[in-house]
Amino acid sequence: MANRREVLQAAAAIGAVAATGAHAQTGGAVRPFRIAIPESDLVDLQNRLARTRWPQAVPGSGWDYGADVGYIRRLSDHWRTNYDWRAAETRLNAFSQGLTEIDGVDIHFWHVRGTGRNPIPLLMLHGWPGSNFEFLELLGPLSDPAGHGAPDAPSFDLIVPAHPGFGFSGKPKEKGWGFSRIAAAFDRLMTERLGYRSYGVQGGDIGFFVGGRMAQLFPERVRAFHTNLPYVIPPGQRPDTPASELGYRQIQATKPDSLTVAQADSPAGLAAWIVEKFRAWSDCDGEVERAIPRDVLLTNLMFYWLTNSAPSAARLYYDSANEPPSPAPPSKVPTAVAAFPKEPFKTPRAWVETRLNVVRWTDMPRGGHFAALEQPALLMDDVRAFFADYRA
Repeated sequence: MANRREVLQAAAAIGAVAATGAHAQTGGAVRPFRIAIPESDLVDLQNRLARTRWPQAVPGSGWDYGADVGYIRRLSDHWRTNYDWRAAETRLNAFSQGLTEIDGVDIHFWHVRGTGRNPIPLLMLHGWPGSNFEFLELLGPLSDPAGHGAPDAPSFDLIVPAHPGFGFSGKPKEKGWGFSRIAAAFDRLMTERLGYRSYGVQGGDIGFFVGGRMAQLFPERVRAFHTNLPYVIPPGQRPDTPASELGYRQIQATKPDSLTVAQADSPAGLAAWIVEKFRAWSDCDGEVERAIPRDVLLTNLMFYWLTNSAPSAARLYYDSANEPPSPAPPSKVPTAVAAFPKEPFKTPRAWVETRLNVVRWTDMPRGGHFAALEQPALLMDDVRAFFADYRA
């Protein structure tokens, strides 16, 4: 574990950017982007929801077989009749967005510049079945803390991309887009496209694997790493995760397109696959909307449905499972862990420390897998506290 002096020395470099400016576009074009879904796509969605052929549920079974058919039906009715995508689209477009091609794939990202002197560049990485939409509520407070009641908190330049194959990013047209290739693409986004010499990374789920790989491969640039899901399994150990929560990974890592044809055709089928995970993995006591509001669930679903990205997102599991093992040594980058109690994919701190340089570990009082959606204030406070040490 690093001592405080090492942490502060590493942190001192976090805000350092090239003398030419933090937002230079040195390695390729960044094109402005706005989300603008054709009305015909929304009409098609409503029509498909209206024509759903529903399975007959076993009376009283609820969520025992997976998705609760009755709940998904009610959610789909709301999706068809009451959900307002245009309102969501307006909120999504309130922050600056860009597209840039890296390694043959367009990367979509929010780029929200921080206020005040020397904002900290922070790459924020989402997971599955989430999207980069997860971080929307954090963009304002983290980039402009003084304007959100926290004048003493550090300010961040936020870069929030969608992984290749997810949301409004492009879809890979060849095999091999696993964690290592994505890590290399995001490092190019930060350095070649946006001109940062060094930066921090925050991520959970897939964001942990990609961010952790970045810390291993690019320690001279990744100066600090914050994660809300460290998942490290040493050789010979078994994770303490119920087998019922690992079936999705077996499918998506081996035969994803046996499922994704149905998900590309049926919005209700897509909702069943994704929302069941939000219920099972969040701190909701069995009622998913206690943790995540209904319209938030639906906006996340729209990032998969409107872009037809459920298939390409699932293939990331296949590509990552089949990429060669990383030869990189354990990371020496200072790392902070925010451990949420209802996270189903827990691993002990001792295991995490075999691969990561853990300098901060915070056991949270509540929350689950989807930290930015369930407990944005707790996640934000931990991110601020960790990086504030770096600016001391």
